[in-house]
Amino acid sequence: MNDIGKFFADNPMAAVIAAGEIAFWVFIAAGLVARYPLRLKRTGGVLLAMTPVIDVVVLALTVVDLAGGAKANFVHGLAAVYLGFSVVFGPGMIRWADVRFAHRFAGGPPPPPKPAGREKARREWREWGKCVLACAIAAALLLAAILVIGTPEQVAPLWGWLPRLGILTVIWFATGPLWQEIFGDTKHTDRTPERANR
Repeated sequence: MNDIGKFFADNPMAAVIAAGEIAFWVFIAAGLVARYPLRLKRTGGVLLAMTPVIDVVVLALTVVDLAGGAKANFVHGLAAVYLGFSVVFGPGMIRWADVRFAHRFAGGPPPPPKPAGREKARREWREWGKCVLACAIAAALLLAAILVIGTPEQVAPLWGWLPRLGILTVIWFATGPLWQEIFGDTKHTDRTPERANR
């Protein structure tokens, strides 16, 4: 057994997370292919709507694993973070892909141009706000596991994820909205709707 196989054998939750991420993109790709090149809009919509089910499955398997007596480790905490970010950023990823598929295969409008100036700064603030929300969801899941599922010894490693989430929000803030406000071209005049849609 190679090192990767041994890692997944020793950390089955890591395999669950990896499978969940792969399934997320498989369902998106299948849904978009069905919706646009194959013109099966209803089937495509069902496949895209299935993506939240993946999060539910990952959450359920994590709960089952911990409730079954497994000692929490780094991967269990990663599962909570994965769920938080998938819930918050997943719909935006689907919209991003949908716009591009529609433009390529269904004559839809081209993707909007990259924002500049104040609009770019506003986007960085929005994305950081989504990061904070994702971290809050992950923290809530971690605290639920700590307080409800396991004994203090069993879930002790999960506590270490709370400061990591705080560090992540600070780094995202510094490299996102703060950087844009200080070093970005925030004085640039926003594009008018007519010019932006050309």
